[in-house]
Order: sequence, then structure tokens, then C-alpha cells
Amino acid sequence: MTQEYDLVIVGGGISGASLLYTAAEFTDIERIALIEKESEVARINSHRTNNSQTLHFGDIETNYTLEKAEDVKEGAELLAGYLENHDHDREMHSKRSKMVLAVGEEESAQLDARYHEEGFGELFPKLRDIGREEIAELEPAVVEGREPDTELRALQTPDGYVVDYGAVAQSFVAKAEENDGVDVFTDTTVERVNQTDEEFLVETEDEGWFESETTVVAAGSHSLQIAKRMGYGEGMSLLPVAGSFFLADDFLNGKVYTLQMKKLPFAAVHGDADVHDDSITRFGPTAKLVPALERGELSTVSDFFDVFGMSPDSFLSYANILADKVLLPYVLKNLVYDVPELGKRAFLPDVQKVVPSAELEDISRAKGYGGVRPQIVDTEKKSLDMGEAKITGENVIFNITPSPGASTCLKNAMRDTRTLMDFFDGDYEFDEEAFREETIGQFPRA
Repeated sequence: MTQEYDLVIVGGGISGASLLYTAAEFTDIERIALIEKESEVARINSHRTNNSQTLHFGDIETNYTLEKAEDVKEGAELLAGYLENHDHDREMHSKRSKMVLAVGEEESAQLDARYHEEGFGELFPKLRDIGREEIAELEPAVVEGREPDTELRALQTPDGYVVDYGAVAQSFVAKAEENDGVDVFTDTTVERVNQTDEEFLVETEDEGWFESETTVVAAGSHSLQIAKRMGYGEGMSLLPVAGSFFLADDFLNGKVYTLQMKKLPFAAVHGDADVHDDSITRFGPTAKLVPALERGELSTVSDFFDVFGMSPDSFLSYANILADKVLLPYVLKNLVYDVPELGKRAFLPDVQKVVPSAELEDISRAKGYGGVRPQIVDTEKKSLDMGEAKITGENVIFNITPSPGASTCLKNAMRDTRTLMDFFDGDYEFDEEAFREETIGQFPRA
């Protein structure tokens, strides 16, 4: 059995769901299918327990350049506007204060330069440079128990959106399904995608064949796997990083980040309340390398080696990356965090940088929390390529979206929809003005 569509989207996480919503609501594409291998959408990395629940604007992410922050800011405002427009009861998100905390003179000087000299204060009008007294008013636990002569500084904003990305993805899909010609297939595993001169044939295990004029693969780590099988993505591999968290009682009112390293942006610990339960504070993420594309799924170990490629360039790339004098100690340290009791003791100083009064019995390893983020490896340069990755071929797009992919999901969807219009060569139109009005047009700027 073959089912015919104009567009097939493979993957029902926040990335695939946002594209489905954008294409269904704001274009006149007639037939669209979304294919998801799980029993419902957003069950893997978009699930609320498997990510930081942060909407990244670039205001407190200290590894971002000003140029990167400008790009991410628009993406975050698109999603924030959607939430303001469609989630008045706060079922998909909450809003809390957020700040990046500097401890000591050196870190304080870095924040001062970032805010006043590098242009972040101008780019983010709501961002404030505050000292110990205001920090104590907003987050008492950050100051209590700390040495009084330790210099404290923070960049703080009220735009601390805490997001259940799984719920947002489900919302996108529900709105898309209200349109004629949109079909969503769950419990449907894609076996392979075949490209001919005129069309794509998507073979599935459960629903037969899907024939489409264009295809977008938005399946996280599996996107590169599918791309490689189709002859795309040469010179690329993945370094899967599994994140985990420690839990504590309600120490914090909002999000408190620490300064990030440009080389290891995922290394900085932050503390924040869970999106649906502000009596829980999550600290993390920790990060360890795993030979799998999904957390706890042994079946994806072979998928990892499929993507890895087992080539000399892949091995040399890994050796070069892991030999880094900053990365290697970090990798080894994170292995310790998984050791019972010893892991808590090793992680406690990171918690105490945010909450000095925290003690060993206050924290516990979070079971069932944390997903896998695929960091891109450039096997030609033998280096780690931080950020989002996209491969665009003839009438096909592959999205591989580590952080901040969820935050910029609607911006990515907007860009991909523009590309799709080029693929269709004028057969369909994208009402970008209406799309922006429904999203970023609803973002509160006052």
C-alpha cells in the first residue's frame, strides 16, 4: 500500500511538530504526513524530564556571542509569543525570574564587560545588572550561607520561560490536525527513505510506503543516520552526550545559571524549579558520553555505530576531541557522578556554587531524567562543531538539532518552510506575515 503526500515529515519531536504546525497552518500545501515511531509525539528528547526546560534567549547564556544571541533571541521570541497566545492557563509553561550568577571578582568582571561593553545590555532591554542585595531579594538561598566578602553579581530578567516542550509539541500537532489533508502516524517506524528522480519513497514497518514530493527528516540523532544511508552527511559524525540531573527541595524561585565555558557550553550547572512542580529544584545537567542515540535504549547502540561510520577519520576525530586538556578531565569527572554516594559528593560543590547552604542529604540523583544530545563531529577538521546542524539536499532537509534547537524550533520551521516553497517551485505559498503575527507578534515587549 502506498499513500501519497506533498510533504512527509519524519520525527514527531518539537522540531518535526513545529514544522508540521507551520506548514499546515500557514501554507496551502495540500497533503502533509507526520511519521513518529513512538506511541505518541514528543516522547524522547522533547519530553519534559529529558531537557533543561529552558527557553534560551541568549541573554544569560554566557557562551553566546552577540551575533549568536541576536539569532537565538528572535527564535525564542517566536516560541514565547506562541505560548503567550495559546497557553493562557500556563499548562505548557511558567514564567519565573532567571539570572546568570557571577561568584568572585573575575567572574563579576566578565559579566560587567558582557553587559556594558559587549552590547548585551542594549540587545536585551529587560536584562538588569544587579548586586548582592537584589540577588538576595529574588533568590535568598543564593546568598544565605555565603562568605560576606565574596563578590556577587548577576544579570537578571523576568523573561524566564520554563517550558514543557513535549506539551508544546503536542499542541502544535493538535492545531495542525485541525486542517484538512494533515495525517499523523504514530507507532510507525521508518525503515528507509529512497530518493528517485521525481519523488521520495518512505518505507515504514507498520504503514507501508509513503510517496512524497518533498521530505523533511527531523528525527534528532537518527536524522544523520538516515542522511548517511541516502548519501548525505559525508564528513559528519556524532558525539552523543547524555545529560542527567540531581533533585532537591524548593531552594530556588526561578532559574539560576552559572557562567559557561565557550569550549564546553553544556558544562555549566544551573538550578531551577520544575515546570510543573515548583517544590522541586533540579540541578544540572551532568554530561557523559554514551555510545547510543537514545538514553537507555540498547537498540540504538547499533544505530550509533551506523552513524559513527567506523572510518579512520571518525576514530581520529574522537581521539583528537577527547585528547583536549579541558574536555578529557570533564568527561572523566562526569563518569564519577553516576557512582552511588560518591557521585553526590562529587557533584555537591557544583550545587553549592548556586546554593551555598546545600548539604549532601539535600540532593539525590534524578531517576528517569535526562536525554541524549547529539554534538556534531566534523570528521574533516577532526573537531567538535557545537550548535545546530542542517543538511539540505534536493527536495530534502535533514535537521539535527542539539541545544538550542527546542528554543528556536519555530524559527527553524520558518526557515524550512521557506526552503520548501523553493522546492515546490511556486506551487504553494507561505503566509509568513500571518505566521509572525500568531507567534512573535504576541510576545510582550513592555
